[in-house]
Amino acid sequence: MDIIKGGVTAAKGFLAGGVHCGAKRKNKDLAIVHTKTPANMAATFTTNIVKAAPVLWNKKIFDDGSTVKAIVVNSGNANACTGKIGMTHANEMAAKTGEVLGIDEEEVLVASTGVIGVKLPIDIICNGIVDLSDKLGDTEQSADDAANAIRTTDTYSKQIAVTVMIDGKKVTIGGMAKGSGMIHPNMATMLSFITTDINISKTLLRKALSDSIKDSYNMISVDGDTSTNDMVILLANGEAGNEEIIEVDQDYKIFKEALDYINIYLAKLIVADGEGVTKFIEVSVKGAKNKEDARLLSKSVITSNLVKTAFFGEDANWGRILCAMGYSSAEFDPNKVSLHYVSDKGKITLVENGLPIDFDEDYASSIISERDIIVEIELDEGNGEAKAWGCDLSYEYVKINGEYRT
Repeated sequence: MDIIKGGVTAAKGFLAGGVHCGAKRKNKDLAIVHTKTPANMAATFTTNIVKAAPVLWNKKIFDDGSTVKAIVVNSGNANACTGKIGMTHANEMAAKTGEVLGIDEEEVLVASTGVIGVKLPIDIICNGIVDLSDKLGDTEQSADDAANAIRTTDTYSKQIAVTVMIDGKKVTIGGMAKGSGMIHPNMATMLSFITTDINISKTLLRKALSDSIKDSYNMISVDGDTSTNDMVILLANGEAGNEEIIEVDQDYKIFKEALDYINIYLAKLIVADGEGVTKFIEVSVKGAKNKEDARLLSKSVITSNLVKTAFFGEDANWGRILCAMGYSSAEFDPNKVSLHYVSDKGKITLVENGLPIDFDEDYASSIISERDIIVEIELDEGNGEAKAWGCDLSYEYVKINGEYRT
């Protein structure tokens, strides 16, 4: 696998672009991704009962099993909790995009992100769609423009692309994502768009994405809030020319490994850019009874506000970690738990076989004073392993969200 530049335009046949249309006061706020070749679609949507209009629009296309040729995304306004007019506006975004690209509106997916409960400035957005349609390209700059246009409180764009060889053909996968606050996926509070030129059946494409998010986006947390707008969209247009993948064989596994890399990379970028973040924390659980227990344990630790604040204060308060493990609903023996902190400044053991170790508090604080920290948890009860990624909780997070609409 090779890492390349290009984001969502790296795969054959995909165009993209981004402009400022006026939905936000400044910065790019409208993006389009387009493939002239019909693409199979895989997707995962927010589990929040309150779903934004674009999510409902896309779910219908997903459930119908239709192919897709475009995605249109606006930032600055979530088009959530906007009633019938919100659905009308989502439809209008798809219809206008279809009109300017010469495709059916049912071939257009829609995404929105931003403030909840405010009507879309639909005329401004539709004018922007017309303007943007002439600016789509397959260059790195085009991908970068699109990645920047979907940002809200993000401090930087998030994109990645890789290539792998399948059936003697070069297959490319590219992706872009946004997310900084309201990140607690199942799906996360985030948007992620992935493009690939692989030739693969719709059934296996959906299986690959569904399995991939379990160890990527669904294993991150910034603030424990699940958004109304979360979605991951994966489009595959088949232009790589490989023989269609129709079973879980070696070619499928190569693709799935590359897809996992893309999704984990983007998920970690989202956490690292979390609102007010000063620490990036990885929780690694090994030796759980099974993988699901390992996921529950690592995610529970990374989500705990008491754990987050301890790391912000550089306090080696390991008891909070054991507490978070205890209410995770995973089965484990507390008397077998060993716990370590790791960073560039070294590694320290705090708990061994369920009992506290007499450790150097100053050294422990020094280790967790680094920005990147790993919490290693060993259970010695099985082969279950999982990793989750999160961050601390700072004064700045409260400030950012307290002033979000001002």
